[in-house]
Amino acid sequence: MFLASYRKLKRHGVVGLNHRNISLIQKLNRRDLYPLVDNKLKTKELSQKAGIPVPALLGIIEEQHSAEKLIASLPTDQGFVIKPARGSGGKGVMVVPKQKMDRKGTVRYQKSSGRLMERSDVLHHISNIISGLYSLGGYRDIAMVEELVKPHPFFDPIAWEGLPDVRIVVMRGYPIMAMIRLPTSHSQGRANLHQGAVGVGINIATGVMTTGVQFNRLASEHPDTLVEFGGLRIPEWRKQLEMAASCHEMTGLGYLGCDIILDAQRGPLLLELNARPGLNIQIANNQGLGINVAKASEWQDLEEGPAERVARAIAAFGGGEEPLPEEDEPARAYAGV
Repeated sequence: MFLASYRKLKRHGVVGLNHRNISLIQKLNRRDLYPLVDNKLKTKELSQKAGIPVPALLGIIEEQHSAEKLIASLPTDQGFVIKPARGSGGKGVMVVPKQKMDRKGTVRYQKSSGRLMERSDVLHHISNIISGLYSLGGYRDIAMVEELVKPHPFFDPIAWEGLPDVRIVVMRGYPIMAMIRLPTSHSQGRANLHQGAVGVGINIATGVMTTGVQFNRLASEHPDTLVEFGGLRIPEWRKQLEMAASCHEMTGLGYLGCDIILDAQRGPLLLELNARPGLNIQIANNQGLGINVAKASEWQDLEEGPAERVARAIAAFGGGEEPLPEEDEPARAYAGV
């Protein structure tokens, strides 16, 4: 029974952990390059040098004594995000959409859930980051304070509170599979599949959202808004593909996950990179990754730039769909919105 199931999964190109770790991560990613993506501060610096847009950095905190001065200097009419430079899986990220002042003139900090925090709560969280509570390996870390990105209005009906992000898996510079992670009330506004966000597959050629999954169960609509996401086309899709493809030259990594967010004003921004992208993207797309990996392996000797690699990937992985011009409206209007 087990052998039959294994053969069936292999026939459908499903990639398991061992295959991913040995044939993709270890084979294509030099270990000395990992710090470029494991450290978000280094990734941001690399991106800026390469001309890839990223969320603005408001400041960094390396020592606890400088935390209060930086937090107090932030404009009170703006939100912000605090994250560990070496964190993973969304751990240690604190999102503060609003700052409010009480009758005594004391600034309070509102989380996505609506809960108000004292400044001492924020400083305590920063202390935890610096001590390495959320970092890879538990090493001492740096707290990054970034601007709060305002999501593109496209996402209003299909996300709950938080900021959706697009994950594009890139192999040797070729985008081979993509999905979008939509925050829910269960995930408390975070785009984290393990916490209850919805993962939705994306057609590489068109940017159109396809099948969805939440907690490994199929989903066709957002659980909080009840809006169906199948058939909706993500704005500025070609630009996101080319941004992800460019990360190959930027890092030297042959296999990586590129996480991109869509800002209402600035458009696509690179959020972070992952040298060990997970495999849930196969469930979201209802398709094994191995088939696309095999096809991309045939192109390893080609010398092409990001735009050429994206064009080749679109032709190979679009399922016969013709790519839509960027100026087109989403493929389907929101029903009842």
